[in-house]
Amino acid sequence: MSDQIKFIVDNLNKEPFKKSYNLITFDSLEPMQLLQVLNDVLAEIDPKQVVDIREEMPEQTAKRMLSLLGILKYKPPGNATDMSTFRQGLVIGSKPVIYPVLHWLLQRTNELKKRAYLARFLIKLEVPSEFLQDETVADTNKQYEELMEAFKTLHKECEQLKTSGFSTAEIRRDISAMEEEKDQLIKRVERLKKRVETVQNHQRMLKIARQLRVEKEREEFLAQQKQEQKNQLFHAVQRLQRVQNQLKSMRHAAADAKPESLMKRLEEEIKFNSYMVTEKFPKELENKKKELHFLQKVVSEPAMGHSDLLELESKINEINTQINQLIEKKMLRNEPIEGKLSLYRQQASIISRKKEAKAEELQETKEKLASLEREVSVKTNQAREFDGTEVLKGDEFKRYVSKLRSKSTVFKKKHQIIAEFKAEFGLLQRTEELLKQRLENIQHQLQTIEEKKGISGYSYTQEELERVSALKSEVDEMKGRTLDDMSEMVRKLNSLVSEKKSALAPVIKELRQLRQKCQELTQECDEKKSQYDSCAAGLESNRSKLEQEVRGLREECLQEESKYHYTNCMIKNLEVQLHRAIDEMKAYVSSDQQEKRKAIREQYTKNIAEQENLGKKLREKQKAVRESHGPNMKQVKMWRDFEQLMECKKQCFLKQQNQTSIGQVIQEGGEDRLIL
Repeated sequence: MSDQIKFIVDNLNKEPFKKSYNLITFDSLEPMQLLQVLNDVLAEIDPKQVVDIREEMPEQTAKRMLSLLGILKYKPPGNATDMSTFRQGLVIGSKPVIYPVLHWLLQRTNELKKRAYLARFLIKLEVPSEFLQDETVADTNKQYEELMEAFKTLHKECEQLKTSGFSTAEIRRDISAMEEEKDQLIKRVERLKKRVETVQNHQRMLKIARQLRVEKEREEFLAQQKQEQKNQLFHAVQRLQRVQNQLKSMRHAAADAKPESLMKRLEEEIKFNSYMVTEKFPKELENKKKELHFLQKVVSEPAMGHSDLLELESKINEINTQINQLIEKKMLRNEPIEGKLSLYRQQASIISRKKEAKAEELQETKEKLASLEREVSVKTNQAREFDGTEVLKGDEFKRYVSKLRSKSTVFKKKHQIIAEFKAEFGLLQRTEELLKQRLENIQHQLQTIEEKKGISGYSYTQEELERVSALKSEVDEMKGRTLDDMSEMVRKLNSLVSEKKSALAPVIKELRQLRQKCQELTQECDEKKSQYDSCAAGLESNRSKLEQEVRGLREECLQEESKYHYTNCMIKNLEVQLHRAIDEMKAYVSSDQQEKRKAIREQYTKNIAEQENLGKKLREKQKAVRESHGPNMKQVKMWRDFEQLMECKKQCFLKQQNQTSIGQVIQEGGEDRLIL
């Protein structure tokens, strides 16, 4: 939906609408404003629709738009129920109804303009059959239909001339211009000859000029030859690189290969190449030749109109029906031998198609392999230039992969051991928590028992006394044992310290020097790092600026290119219109009556005059009918009343004849009689 709105807004902002909408302002339009926009688009297609919808009833607006959309053959989405919602949405200016209509109209404006123009002349006016009984009306209707058919043929011829791309007037104009240029060149040559004849040694100078011209032509020819040889050299270098790459790949493939595998590979390649040369390529060449012949035939034929396309479609449908009938007849025969042969043919065709598909896949994979090999070579060169190290290949890469696999197995084992330790640690933690809980419960029970007995804190005091006594006994034992050990240890430590000092004295001196050097190098490294960071930041900012400039220039280039193509198209359209106007003007101004009659202006003027005379006659007839309408209607009413009166008298008479006269009073001659 957003793409649809964007397309509508872009086209409304262009010629000839020149609206200044964006997506937000267009989406915020009121229903009345949206209907006015739709009416403006319809008015661009059909100028009769130029109406301010504020001065028109909504029903009339919807009726007018629906009639025009019907003429333009717009099909709303959905079924009959959706048609009613479409009409209602068109009346109220609903966005889901208006947006698709605008998108459809703006997509094919030129085509719809042509359709609306033709509808003015080709929509047949239906005349009731009772009016066609009049001879004048019937003749007028027949003339109207003949004019419509004449308009169809003229329009078709006009379209064919438009699409043909050439005209006799243009050819004559080109011939006359070329003759004028020829006369001018002859006169110029004669003038130059007269001027040269007065100069001394003009023959020698002409000879020198002729030699100069020949040398210039020879120089151009040599420059062209030089360029061709450069191109050939470039192609030869490329071919040499390809051959070198092939040789390298073949050497690499043959390094670890055996003669049997090489022979087998060569046989497969020979089979594949022979299949490509003998079967696939000739078929493709034949298909391309047929396609080229068909395209040449299409190009040589004149431009086809809508009626020609309809005729071809009807022929295609007839041939398809004939083919289907023949297939049905063949199936009805149901001959067993033919059935077996057809089965084998189908299998053979399936196998051949599979073979062709596999050959194409093999060709594609070969091309992909070649491109990947080129990419690999480029990447290896880049890696060598960047890092200076070779990319691992063959056995080295295999050894590296095997080392990685062994390390990964060791890692997995260690990881599994760690997981087991973690699980055991979790179990021990849980056991410790349970034992601590149990100890707390026992201590709590002991405290409650001591409180009941009146000796609270007895167990704690006893534990402390036992712990202190145990510590005291251990300390006393250690004091007695370790005095001699401590004296011996002090003596040994003193001797070790003196030995280590004497051994570490030169190392300490070297360490001091190395520490000083390390500080200097660290300071220098920090300075270099700060310089590198500042330089990298500057380069990154410059790179981003250049990328923005390049992006802006590319967008500007694309815009200018689109403007250029649009301007070229407009110029071509204007040139075509100008040629048509010039041809029409020449035909109109021409003294030849036949040429003048061919002018469209003359034909339309004649048609307009005939239609005006016909309209004048019809208006006179209408006036006569209006004048005699009142008396005729009065006379018809009198006749109807007279007929009704006579019918009533008839009914009364029949009733008087048929009914029984018993017990009735009959009045005759002013007397009443009772009949029994």
